[in-house]
Order: sequence, then structure tokens, then C-alpha cells
Amino acid sequence: MQRHIDKFIRYLEIEKNYSGHTILNYKLDLESFKSFLGSPEPEPDKIDYLTLRKYLAVLKEKNLANRTVNRRLSALRSFFKFLTREGLVKTNPILSLSSPKLEKHLPMFLTEEEVAKLIDSVLPKDERGFRDRAILETFYSTGIRIAELAGLSKDDIDFIGGIVKVMGKGKKERIVPIGDKAMSALRDYFTKRKKESEAVFLNKNGKRITTRGVRNIVDKYIHLAGMKHGVSPHTLRHSFATHLLNRGADLRSVQELLGHANLSTTQIYTHLTTDRLKNVYDKTHPRA
Repeated sequence: MQRHIDKFIRYLEIEKNYSGHTILNYKLDLESFKSFLGSPEPEPDKIDYLTLRKYLAVLKEKNLANRTVNRRLSALRSFFKFLTREGLVKTNPILSLSSPKLEKHLPMFLTEEEVAKLIDSVLPKDERGFRDRAILETFYSTGIRIAELAGLSKDDIDFIGGIVKVMGKGKKERIVPIGDKAMSALRDYFTKRKKESEAVFLNKNGKRITTRGVRNIVDKYIHLAGMKHGVSPHTLRHSFATHLLNRGADLRSVQELLGHANLSTTQIYTHLTTDRLKNVYDKTHPRA
């Protein structure tokens, strides 16, 4: 089994060009399944639907979240699809296995006023303060992911054109606009910064900041601004998408800006605030 897993992982790395984070998750999920199979491990063509049903039952007994269970089954689906294509199994045993249904949660987002309050909670006095302000401004201005922000290099920012080159999931590159306030905050940070580096954002040791470092910074100001429970760094990305749609942006454009592969992923942002709905109702209903 292990040699087949190794071959599949190489396929993800070389042919699918998946990110290191995604590949690690696939490895962990497949290791979990391999552990379930026990010793001696059966050959892939000996694994049938009943075996997979038993594995699903074991996952449910562990009280794992449906999202976690679905992710592990998704890894197996990709694995067995690969094995089928390679001729290592004649029939795909997982095709008939149903995944647990996921609850649909609307993403939490901040109002425009709350975003302004969060960003204004940073009062830059030194290099670190100017960096933190630039991080929040860039987050909200571009809607990029934490890993994308941490991975930014100076050459990725076009200050004249007002655009940023982003390396997204699956190592897919995209171009996103960046607003004047974010560019101004970045210029201020670069002016105050003492250490030269290709990386846009540096930690206290002068090295490229990590995703955990970015998360800790945003969490700090969320706390300082007294934001409501449940607000996270990713909330700024949700807010970015929601505010664009509320102000009339079309869904396809928002999909491109967020770097979503499928429009269905973006459609969750079509929820609108109560004030926006009421405003539309008041303007359009004949008896409002």
C-alpha cells in the first residue's frame, strides 16, 4: 500500500502541482486509512466497498466533524481514481460511498465601519506598528489568504499599476488590484523598515513572516478593537468579498479576485446584510 501512496503523492507534486500544505493533508489522510487497514495490508484491488464502509463507521465513532470525515473520504476518492487510471484496480470501490452532509454556515463578516475600526486600532509608532497597519490594509484591500500574504515579495507589488501578483492554491498565479490606502501603508512600512529583504513582511528577527505570525498579529488587533466573538483573520477575506458584492460587483469578478477555482465556492458570499436587503425592499416593493 505504501508504494502506491508514494506514487500517488509524486503524481500530486509533479503533475497536479499541488501546494505543500495540500499534499501534507493527503499524506496524513491516507496514512490514517493505511493504519485502519492494519497488518498485513491488503493490495488496493482487494479493498472493497464493505471495507470502506467500515472505515467510515470508525471515523464516525471518533466523533470527527463531518467536514473532517469528508476531507478524508475526498483523499481516498482521489487516490482510488488515480489507482483506477493506472490500472492498479479494476473497479473503483469508493464510487458508491456517500459522504456525510455538511451544514451550510454563512461566513462571518464585518461591516465597513467595523473594518475601519479594526484597522484604526493600529497606531503606528515604530517599524512593527507600521508593518501591522500594512498587513491589515493589504488583507482587506486585496482579500488574499494568509499564506498568500505571508508569501508576498517586493517584486510582486506594482505600485504604479496598483496591482499585486499572488501565488495561490495549487501554485496558481493571479493578479489582484490593491487600493491606495494599502499602498500608502506599505510605502510607510518600507520607509521605516531597517532590514533589506525581498519579503514584504518581516518578523522581529528580520526573516519572512510566517502564517502563524500573521495570524497572531491580526488576532491581537481584533482583541484590541473589541471585535465580536468568532472573528478571525479570515474574516477580513469574507468581509472583502461581501462588501464588493454589496456595492454591486458581479460574482464572477469576485471569484477571480478570491482565486476560487469554482464559482460555487464564491456563491456562499451572495448573502447580504439585513440593512442592504431592507434598502432594496424599500426601493423596489410597491407597498414598502
